[in-house]
Amino acid sequence: MSDLLQLERIGHTALITIRNPPANTWTEESLPALRRMVEALNAERDIYALVLTGEGPKFFSAGADLKVFGSGDKARARAMITYFGKAFESLAQFRGVSIAAINGYAMGGGLEAALACDIRIAEEHAVMALPEASVGLLPGGMGSQHLPWLVGEGWAKRMILCGERVDAPTALRIGLVEEVVPTGEARQFALAMAEKVAKQSPSAVSACKQLIQAARKQSMWSALTLEREMFVDLFDTEDQQEGVQAFLEKRAPVWKNR
Repeated sequence: MSDLLQLERIGHTALITIRNPPANTWTEESLPALRRMVEALNAERDIYALVLTGEGPKFFSAGADLKVFGSGDKARARAMITYFGKAFESLAQFRGVSIAAINGYAMGGGLEAALACDIRIAEEHAVMALPEASVGLLPGGMGSQHLPWLVGEGWAKRMILCGERVDAPTALRIGLVEEVVPTGEARQFALAMAEKVAKQSPSAVSACKQLIQAARKQSMWSALTLEREMFVDLFDTEDQQEGVQAFLEKRAPVWKNR
């Protein structure tokens, strides 16, 4: 779909690598390509997880190339921020489990891509920031919405309003990432975590993810009805029948994602 993104399939996991050296910036080509790639993966029933990482040892992604906004062209700015929004919305709505393997600097739209994933793994040298306000802009790829949900309003304001950069240990402490690993190991750690996902029922995982994300937009009490309805709906899937029978027969389940 784009030379700026590399797609590999490893078992039930799709590995997407951002390949735009030197800083793996997002472009008017790679953002729509990411959206199309995720939408296509949603249709692949044997893909249960997605790992997103950057090429090279230094950058996960530095976000947008600011040269795009240098002319002050509002039409181009609107088009670009729409690309960002739609790409990361698609990533956030991926049917399975998405994991960001943050192998270096994740700045601006780079961090926003990681925020759109379900889980974030950072290497110990990684640095994360949303510095858009320092150049007269704002995080327009869902960053202003995802970040407060993960780290709370206080840290979100420190990072967005004050431009604070966060190192890996701090990111772990405030809940921005779920794990910190040695340099060079984020990709393999994320792939190993994705293998754990493959042991879960993909139908159940998809339903659980919808319920978890529903907590952002509705009260717990209203979601309880949805939770019960989705529980019963799983009885229409082959995965539910296979999961219970495999347990009773003391064998590993064979998922069909239907």
